[in-house]
Parts: sequence; C-alpha cells; structure tokens
Amino acid sequence: MKQYFTSFFSFSKKELNGILVLFVVVTMILGFPFCYRLFDEPETYDLAQFRKEIAAFKASAVAGNEKYAWLKDKIEESARKPEYFEFDPNIASASEWTKLGLSSRQIKVIRNYLSKGGKFFRKEDLQKIYSISPDQYSGLEPYINIPPRPEKAFSERKLPVVNGSRPPNNGSRPPKEIVIVELNAADSIMLDQLRGIGPAFASRIIRFRNRLGGFYAKEQLKEVYGMDSIRYALVENQVKIDPFSIKRINANTATFEDLKSHPYLSYKQINALIQYRKQHGNYSSPGDLKKVLILNEEIIRKIEPYLSFDP
Repeated sequence: MKQYFTSFFSFSKKELNGILVLFVVVTMILGFPFCYRLFDEPETYDLAQFRKEIAAFKASAVAGNEKYAWLKDKIEESARKPEYFEFDPNIASASEWTKLGLSSRQIKVIRNYLSKGGKFFRKEDLQKIYSISPDQYSGLEPYINIPPRPEKAFSERKLPVVNGSRPPNNGSRPPKEIVIVELNAADSIMLDQLRGIGPAFASRIIRFRNRLGGFYAKEQLKEVYGMDSIRYALVENQVKIDPFSIKRINANTATFEDLKSHPYLSYKQINALIQYRKQHGNYSSPGDLKKVLILNEEIIRKIEPYLSFDP
C-alpha cells in the first residue's frame, strides 16, 4: 500500500518544473488586479464644466419656455382690427367682444369678473380689467353705453316709515336699514346688513380679513375682489375700524407657514425675510425691514401693522 501511494504522488523533475511554472503563472494572474490598482493613479473628473453645461441647458430651457409663453400671449392678445359699435359691457356677448378687438383671454377675464358678481357701473370701471391695455380702453371708451341705474333702488331704501311700517315694495327684498359695523369683529350676518353687501360679498370680505389678520384702514376694502368705486362709496360710511384687534405676527419667530397666506407677501419675499433674519439676527424695528432688498417702501408700509418685533 505504501509503495502504491508513493508511486502515485511522486513526480519527475520535469513534472515538478511544470507545476512550478503553472504556480507562478496563476499567482501573477491573481495578483495583477491588485498590483494594477496599487500603481495606477485614479482618474479624476472635472465636474465643474459638466455642471456649467447643465446650468446652461436649464437656462436655455427656461428661456425657451418664456419665449414660447411670450409668443403665445402676443398671438392671443394680438387684436384684430376692431369694429366699434355701442355696447353695454355688462351684457355684451363673447362675439361682440371679439368684434370690438378683444382676445379670447381678455374676454375670459371679463366674463369671469361678471360671473363672480362684478358689475360695470361707469365707463371707467372697464379700466379695472387688468388685461385691457390703456390704448384698447381709449378706443372702446366712446362706445361704452351703460344704462343709468334705476332710481327705484335708492328711493326704496329711503321709504318713510308710516304707522310703524314701510309701504310695500312689490315683493322685492326689504330695504336695509343704515347700520354701522366694526369691520374686524363683524360676522357674515352683520356684514349682510350693509347696503351694497350681499351674502356672497360678505363671505369675500371675511375671507380677505382672515388672510390679512384684520383691517387697519377702510380703504383696504377696495382690495376685496369685485369691490368697485360705486360699491365702496356706498359701504364706506357704514363701517368703522378697530386697529387694536389686528392679529400680529412676530417677525422674529414667524415661519414660512405663518406668513404664506398673507396677501401682501409673495413666497420670494417671505423667504427673503426669514433668510435675512437667520443671517443677521432678529429684527428690532420696522426700519430693519428696509435692509431686505426685495421689500420696497410700499410693501413695508402695508405689512408693518401686521408685524411685531418682540425678541
């Protein structure tokens, strides 16, 4: 048995040399990747140029979109040669507006204004439609024909009281009594009692008041959607303001969520307010707001009553 194993595992000199050569070759093959990584310098990539190319591509895409939007607006708003005729802007149809030279987008804005309860009482009210240019208005103005409001609407409000009651008004809504309400405390029912204000308009005023945090001046009512000069003149003397009831926001602790619903501030302006505070510390007075470059004098004047500067 011993002789058998010896003869089986014994090698000649030639065989041993072959095994040695094979071992060296296998070792070199297995060690080559390690040696390559050891002596080969890692390849470096300059990503700065790549990032510049990406930024340039994004900028060109944005510019392309802006150019497309500009061309689209220009095409949509390029008015055909108007055919002027007398018209009432409160009842004019889409085809009539088209003949008068308005684009489909301008017509949509006007119809949306009317559907929300807006009304044109004077020629000048048409200028409030932001999509109508001064040149277009100057061409339309001589042809605007708004019938005068019937005197009945006003006379009924002033009907004398006879024997404790008013004369019948042919089934129409009873005239509203003159009342004075505090604008920051009034609910929709109280606002509905005002002349010129119905339930829908009362809801708009309250929604706008909640976004503001309260009114500090009567003139802010003009910013409520659909509030024209006629309606404001009717409402102005029926309201009063308690500025001490305004809800203030601490400019030094306010978050984006606290400010995002305020109608006087855009998202960019809110972000600038917060970033400036993080970099330079708390605001000590309204004058510090002038250091935020994105805020102009008008914005600061409008938001100042709604901010406190407690540390």
